[in-house]
Amino acid sequence: MKRAFLLLAMAAATAGAQSSRQLDDLNWMEFRKLVPGQIKTVLLTTGTVEAHGVINNGADNSAPIAMARAIAADCNALIAPHVPYGMTGSLTPYPGGITIPEEAYKPYLRAVMEGLAKTGFRNIIVLNGHGGGQTAVLQAVAQDVALPRGVNTLVVNWWTYAGDITKAVFGEDGGHAGNNETAYIQAINPKLVHRELYSRELATPLPVPGAWSAVPFPSTIMLYKEGEGYPKDFDQKQADEYFRRVNAKVAALIKDTIRKWQMAGLE
Repeated sequence: MKRAFLLLAMAAATAGAQSSRQLDDLNWMEFRKLVPGQIKTVLLTTGTVEAHGVINNGADNSAPIAMARAIAADCNALIAPHVPYGMTGSLTPYPGGITIPEEAYKPYLRAVMEGLAKTGFRNIIVLNGHGGGQTAVLQAVAQDVALPRGVNTLVVNWWTYAGDITKAVFGEDGGHAGNNETAYIQAINPKLVHRELYSRELATPLPVPGAWSAVPFPSTIMLYKEGEGYPKDFDQKQADEYFRRVNAKVAALIKDTIRKWQMAGLE
Protein backbone atom coordinates (compact mmCIF):
# COMPACT_ATOMS: atom_id res chain seq x y z
CA MET A 1 0.00 0.00 0.00
CA LYS A 2 2.78 2.40 0.93
CA ARG A 3 4.64 1.66 -2.33
CA ALA A 4 1.50 2.31 -4.41
CA PHE A 5 0.96 5.62 -2.63
CA LEU A 6 4.54 6.69 -3.30
CA LEU A 7 4.25 5.78 -6.99
CA LEU A 8 1.06 7.82 -7.31
CA ALA A 9 2.68 10.79 -5.58
CA MET A 10 5.71 10.60 -7.90
CA ALA A 11 3.46 10.39 -10.96
CA ALA A 12 1.46 13.43 -9.83
CA ALA A 13 4.64 15.43 -9.23
CA THR A 14 6.02 14.46 -12.64
CA ALA A 15 2.76 15.39 -14.38
CA GLY A 16 2.89 18.87 -12.90
CA ALA A 17 6.48 19.61 -13.90
CA GLN A 18 7.75 20.66 -17.31
CA SER A 19 10.59 18.69 -18.91
CA SER A 20 12.55 21.84 -19.76
CA ARG A 21 12.54 25.63 -19.41
CA GLN A 22 13.56 25.88 -23.08
CA LEU A 23 10.47 26.62 -25.16
CA ASP A 24 11.72 24.73 -28.21
CA ASP A 25 12.42 21.59 -26.14
CA LEU A 26 8.76 21.23 -25.17
CA ASN A 27 6.21 19.02 -26.87
CA TRP A 28 3.08 20.86 -28.05
CA MET A 29 0.82 18.96 -25.62
CA GLU A 30 3.20 19.79 -22.78
CA PHE A 31 3.21 23.44 -23.88
CA ARG A 32 -0.60 23.52 -23.94
CA LYS A 33 -0.74 22.38 -20.31
CA LEU A 34 1.83 24.93 -19.17
CA VAL A 35 0.92 28.16 -21.01
CA PRO A 36 -0.79 30.21 -19.73
CA GLY A 37 -2.26 28.04 -16.97
CA GLN A 38 0.98 27.47 -15.07
CA ILE A 39 3.48 29.76 -16.81
CA LYS A 40 2.61 33.21 -18.17
CA THR A 41 6.11 34.61 -18.64
CA VAL A 42 8.62 34.11 -21.45
CA LEU A 43 12.21 35.32 -21.66
CA LEU A 44 13.25 36.38 -25.16
CA THR A 45 17.00 36.87 -25.53
CA THR A 46 18.49 39.10 -28.23
CA GLY A 47 22.03 40.07 -29.23
CA THR A 48 24.31 40.40 -32.22
CA VAL A 49 27.72 39.32 -33.54
CA GLU A 50 30.54 41.87 -33.32
CA ALA A 51 34.11 42.36 -32.06
CA HIS A 52 34.52 42.47 -28.27
CA GLY A 53 38.13 43.10 -27.31
CA VAL A 54 39.53 39.79 -26.01
CA ILE A 55 36.21 37.97 -25.57
CA ASN A 56 34.09 36.15 -28.15
CA ASN A 57 32.39 37.94 -31.03
CA GLY A 58 29.13 36.46 -29.80
CA ALA A 59 29.39 37.94 -26.29
CA ASP A 60 26.15 39.85 -26.83
CA ASN A 61 24.50 36.46 -27.39
CA SER A 62 26.34 34.48 -24.72
CA ALA A 63 25.44 36.91 -21.93
CA PRO A 64 21.62 37.05 -22.25
CA ILE A 65 21.37 33.31 -22.99
CA ALA A 66 23.29 32.47 -19.80
CA MET A 67 21.27 35.03 -17.86
CA ALA A 68 17.96 33.54 -19.01
CA ARG A 69 19.05 30.05 -18.02
CA ALA A 70 20.18 31.30 -14.61
CA ILE A 71 16.95 33.11 -13.72
CA ALA A 72 14.14 31.30 -15.59
CA ALA A 73 13.12 29.02 -12.72
CA ASP A 74 13.21 31.87 -10.19
CA CYS A 75 10.95 33.94 -12.46
CA ASN A 76 8.70 30.97 -13.36
CA ALA A 77 9.41 31.60 -17.04
CA LEU A 78 10.08 29.69 -20.20
CA ILE A 79 12.96 30.66 -22.49
CA ALA A 80 12.19 31.44 -26.13
CA PRO A 81 14.67 30.54 -28.89
CA HIS A 82 17.42 33.14 -29.08
CA VAL A 83 17.59 35.88 -31.75
CA PRO A 84 21.34 35.98 -32.56
CA TYR A 85 21.71 38.70 -35.20
CA GLY A 86 21.04 42.37 -34.60
CA MET A 87 21.92 45.94 -35.54
CA THR A 88 25.68 45.92 -35.01
CA GLY A 89 26.66 49.40 -36.21
CA SER A 90 30.17 50.87 -36.16
CA LEU A 91 31.94 47.60 -35.26
CA THR A 92 30.55 45.74 -38.27
CA PRO A 93 33.78 46.11 -40.34
CA TYR A 94 35.87 44.16 -37.80
CA PRO A 95 36.43 40.48 -38.68
CA GLY A 96 33.35 38.37 -38.07
CA GLY A 97 30.93 41.28 -37.62
CA ILE A 98 27.38 40.87 -38.94
CA THR A 99 24.62 43.47 -38.96
CA ILE A 100 20.94 43.37 -39.86
CA PRO A 101 19.40 46.59 -41.21
CA GLU A 102 16.59 48.10 -39.16
CA GLU A 103 14.08 47.66 -41.97
CA ALA A 104 14.59 43.90 -41.71
CA TYR A 105 15.28 43.59 -37.98
CA LYS A 106 12.31 45.56 -36.67
CA PRO A 107 9.49 43.64 -38.41
CA TYR A 108 11.20 40.33 -37.67
CA LEU A 109 11.37 41.08 -33.94
CA ARG A 110 7.78 42.25 -34.01
CA ALA A 111 6.70 38.99 -35.64
CA VAL A 112 8.56 36.99 -32.99
CA MET A 113 6.95 38.93 -30.14
CA GLU A 114 3.53 38.78 -31.79
CA GLY A 115 3.95 35.02 -32.02
CA LEU A 116 4.81 34.74 -28.34
CA ALA A 117 1.70 36.76 -27.47
CA LYS A 118 -0.49 34.59 -29.72
CA THR A 119 0.73 31.40 -28.06
CA GLY A 120 -0.63 32.62 -24.72
CA PHE A 121 2.20 34.37 -22.88
CA ARG A 122 1.06 37.36 -20.86
CA ASN A 123 4.49 38.70 -19.91
CA ILE A 124 7.16 39.02 -22.61
CA ILE A 125 10.54 39.86 -21.09
CA VAL A 126 13.31 40.83 -23.52
CA LEU A 127 16.82 40.24 -22.17
CA ASN A 128 18.91 42.28 -24.58
CA GLY A 129 22.67 41.85 -24.94
CA HIS A 130 23.47 44.57 -27.49
CA GLY A 131 23.34 48.36 -27.28
CA GLY A 132 23.40 51.14 -29.85
CA GLY A 133 20.33 51.70 -32.00
CA GLN A 134 19.03 48.23 -31.19
CA THR A 135 17.85 49.30 -27.74
CA ALA A 136 15.49 51.94 -29.11
CA VAL A 137 14.11 49.55 -31.72
CA LEU A 138 13.41 46.87 -29.11
CA GLN A 139 11.64 49.36 -26.86
CA ALA A 140 9.48 50.58 -29.76
CA VAL A 141 8.60 47.06 -30.90
CA ALA A 142 7.77 45.97 -27.35
CA GLN A 143 5.31 48.83 -26.99
CA ASP A 144 3.84 48.24 -30.44
CA VAL A 145 3.11 44.62 -29.47
CA ALA A 146 1.98 45.26 -25.89
CA LEU A 147 -0.69 47.87 -26.49
CA PRO A 148 -2.83 46.25 -29.22
CA ARG A 149 -2.29 42.72 -27.92
CA GLY A 150 -3.03 43.57 -24.31
CA VAL A 151 0.12 41.85 -23.06
CA ASN A 152 2.89 43.09 -20.79
CA THR A 153 6.43 43.70 -22.04
CA LEU A 154 9.71 44.56 -20.35
CA VAL A 155 13.02 45.22 -22.11
CA VAL A 156 16.16 44.90 -19.99
CA ASN A 157 19.57 46.17 -21.15
CA TRP A 158 21.51 44.37 -18.45
CA TRP A 159 24.84 46.26 -18.61
CA THR A 160 23.10 49.60 -18.00
CA TYR A 161 20.68 48.31 -15.38
CA ALA A 162 23.55 46.63 -13.51
CA GLY A 163 25.80 49.71 -13.61
CA ASP A 164 25.71 49.96 -9.84
CA ILE A 165 26.83 46.33 -9.55
CA THR A 166 29.74 47.10 -11.88
CA LYS A 167 30.86 49.96 -9.64
CA ALA A 168 30.38 47.88 -6.49
CA VAL A 169 32.41 44.91 -7.75
CA PHE A 170 35.12 46.73 -9.73
CA GLY A 171 35.16 50.14 -8.05
CA GLU A 172 34.65 51.92 -11.38
CA ASP A 173 32.45 52.11 -14.45
CA GLY A 174 32.61 49.55 -17.26
CA GLY A 175 32.39 49.52 -21.02
CA HIS A 176 31.67 47.56 -24.15
CA ALA A 177 34.00 44.54 -23.73
CA GLY A 178 35.30 46.30 -20.62
CA ASN A 179 35.83 44.91 -17.14
CA ASN A 180 32.11 44.22 -16.63
CA GLU A 181 31.24 42.44 -19.86
CA THR A 182 34.55 40.56 -19.90
CA ALA A 183 33.92 39.33 -16.35
CA TYR A 184 30.39 38.22 -17.17
CA ILE A 185 31.66 36.17 -20.11
CA GLN A 186 34.53 34.79 -18.02
CA ALA A 187 31.99 33.52 -15.48
CA ILE A 188 30.09 31.77 -18.28
CA ASN A 189 33.16 30.18 -19.87
CA PRO A 190 36.77 31.25 -19.12
CA LYS A 191 37.87 29.75 -22.45
CA LEU A 192 36.05 32.57 -24.25
CA VAL A 193 38.41 35.13 -22.69
CA HIS A 194 41.76 35.44 -24.52
CA ARG A 195 43.70 37.38 -21.91
CA GLU A 196 46.98 36.70 -23.75
CA LEU A 197 45.74 39.02 -26.50
CA TYR A 198 44.87 41.89 -24.17
CA SER A 199 46.44 45.33 -24.49
CA ARG A 200 45.28 48.69 -23.17
CA GLU A 201 45.61 49.92 -26.76
CA LEU A 202 42.52 47.89 -27.59
CA ALA A 203 40.42 50.41 -25.61
CA THR A 204 39.10 53.89 -26.44
CA PRO A 205 36.80 56.05 -24.29
CA LEU A 206 33.43 56.70 -25.89
CA PRO A 207 33.15 60.37 -26.96
CA VAL A 208 30.77 62.85 -25.43
CA PRO A 209 27.68 62.90 -27.69
CA GLY A 210 28.31 65.32 -30.54
CA ALA A 211 32.07 65.57 -29.97
CA TRP A 212 33.26 63.15 -32.65
CA SER A 213 32.35 59.91 -34.38
CA ALA A 214 34.25 57.32 -36.37
CA VAL A 215 33.21 54.36 -38.51
CA PRO A 216 34.65 51.85 -37.85
CA PHE A 217 35.10 52.80 -34.21
CA PRO A 218 38.88 52.87 -33.57
CA SER A 219 38.80 50.22 -30.82
CA THR A 220 36.76 47.13 -29.95
CA ILE A 221 36.77 48.00 -26.23
CA MET A 222 34.67 51.10 -25.63
CA LEU A 223 35.06 52.66 -22.18
CA TYR A 224 32.10 54.52 -20.69
CA LYS A 225 34.45 56.84 -18.77
CA GLU A 226 38.00 57.81 -19.58
CA GLY A 227 40.48 55.91 -17.42
CA GLU A 228 37.86 53.42 -16.17
CA GLY A 229 36.68 50.00 -17.30
CA TYR A 230 39.90 48.39 -18.57
CA PRO A 231 39.65 44.58 -18.24
CA LYS A 232 42.91 44.10 -16.39
CA ASP A 233 42.72 41.53 -13.57
CA PHE A 234 40.68 38.67 -15.07
CA ASP A 235 39.98 37.40 -11.54
CA GLN A 236 37.70 34.36 -11.64
CA LYS A 237 36.18 34.83 -8.19
CA GLN A 238 35.40 38.45 -9.01
CA ALA A 239 33.86 37.38 -12.33
CA ASP A 240 31.69 34.76 -10.64
CA GLU A 241 30.53 37.27 -8.03
CA TYR A 242 29.64 39.77 -10.73
CA PHE A 243 27.70 37.14 -12.67
CA ARG A 244 25.66 36.16 -9.61
CA ARG A 245 24.92 39.72 -8.53
CA VAL A 246 23.88 40.89 -12.00
CA ASN A 247 21.57 37.91 -12.45
CA ALA A 248 20.02 38.45 -9.03
CA LYS A 249 19.33 42.12 -9.78
CA VAL A 250 17.74 41.39 -13.15
CA ALA A 251 15.61 38.58 -11.69
CA ALA A 252 14.44 40.89 -8.90
CA LEU A 253 13.41 43.53 -11.46
CA ILE A 254 11.41 41.01 -13.47
CA LYS A 255 9.63 39.57 -10.43
CA ASP A 256 8.85 43.01 -9.00
CA THR A 257 7.49 44.24 -12.34
CA ILE A 258 5.27 41.17 -12.76
CA ARG A 259 4.05 41.50 -9.15
CA LYS A 260 3.03 45.09 -9.82
CA TRP A 261 1.27 44.11 -13.05
CA GLN A 262 -0.64 41.52 -11.02
CA MET A 263 -1.56 44.08 -8.34
CA ALA A 264 -2.95 46.32 -11.07
CA GLY A 265 -4.96 43.45 -12.57
CA LEU A 266 -2.92 43.53 -15.78
CA GLU A 267 -1.83 39.89 -15.84
